[in-house]
Amino acid sequence: MSVESFNNFVQNFQKEAGYRAPLGFGICRVEISEPDEKVLVAHFPVLNWQNENLGSFAVLASAATKAKPIYKSPNEEIYELNTAFLNEAFAHFEPFVLEAIADSQKHRNIQVLLALKELIAGERKDGKRIAYRFCILFGDTPCESVETSYMKLLALSLGKAPLRSLNLDGIFGQLTNVAWSGNTPYSLAWLRKHEIPLRLNGEFPTIDFVDKFPRYLMQVIPQVDNIRLLDTAKTRFGAYLGSGGYTQMPGASYVNFNAGAMGACMNEGRISSSVVVGEGTDVGGGASILGVLSGGNTEPISIGKNCLLGVNSATGISLGDGCIVDGGIAVLAGTVFAISEQEAAKIAEANPGFQINASGLYKGRELSGKHGIHFRQNAKTGAMIAFRSNRKIELNANLH
Repeated sequence: MSVESFNNFVQNFQKEAGYRAPLGFGICRVEISEPDEKVLVAHFPVLNWQNENLGSFAVLASAATKAKPIYKSPNEEIYELNTAFLNEAFAHFEPFVLEAIADSQKHRNIQVLLALKELIAGERKDGKRIAYRFCILFGDTPCESVETSYMKLLALSLGKAPLRSLNLDGIFGQLTNVAWSGNTPYSLAWLRKHEIPLRLNGEFPTIDFVDKFPRYLMQVIPQVDNIRLLDTAKTRFGAYLGSGGYTQMPGASYVNFNAGAMGACMNEGRISSSVVVGEGTDVGGGASILGVLSGGNTEPISIGKNCLLGVNSATGISLGDGCIVDGGIAVLAGTVFAISEQEAAKIAEANPGFQINASGLYKGRELSGKHGIHFRQNAKTGAMIAFRSNRKIELNANLH
């Protein structure tokens, strides 16, 4: 097959009746518990998202007719790979295979197929079997499988999909609660069944944690060299850590899935699910930003650029750019802040449309998303106050 015939094949495939361009597709390795056939984990070495590599999609989707169907709905298709799939795919990719062999950084989807030639599908170990699957996601609807759930989380962590842009409804029901030993998942049922011989033979695995989600670093290589994570337990798969300069210290720091930072940040606090933190912001030790998974909060919170959240503070509203929350205080939607008329006028200058209250009292929700506000507690009276911030927040350039 020549390059021209490959291009003709792709064009003809895309003209077929019923053709739909995928939202995402890729080949993954899955570990499946026996005998219940639950997928414990899925690893995608290459994730193709939106309009990436539609020529490769034509090849792999065509080859999937030779594979074993595992799941098919209007929105998702999953196939278990076999030799017939590989042969069909290589036949279409023929013009590019030698180039891929010569340069491991070219033709990433072909690199996956080349690696698959050396692997053994159906391998069984520790109550699991290993399989390789081709997965297609056509639209952003509630999660229907473990494989596409992992695909969406990976898209978020790689920045291919913006935070809070994907429908993750149903993901907790799809993912299995797993005992993780390093990068290896174990079925809890299998560990209970085999506990006695495993312990007596000194083969019981070291369990690092039990969760439905793996950790970020188990699935993602940071996209730039100056992203620093000093404790692997503190970032969940599905988090996004920006385009560089992000530093996450040990201790109370944490980033949940579908949350993260948009650029250089210092994080020593908690970035809960669906929270987005702007570049240049410092989240102090033990500072907590409310998420949306539990507790009644349904409004995703955004923290602006160049903000400072003091140690052990709690933030339950969105902040604009250049805001400060003093250590130890809670800035919540219902918290009442006193703002003097003079300071309110300064805040209005920085925030067109800001309504000045004659009472001088403002609930936190009225201040949500406003720029340049400093939140503080009066040391003498205990009253919550706010005023126009006059302090510029800058990160330590040596750390980022």
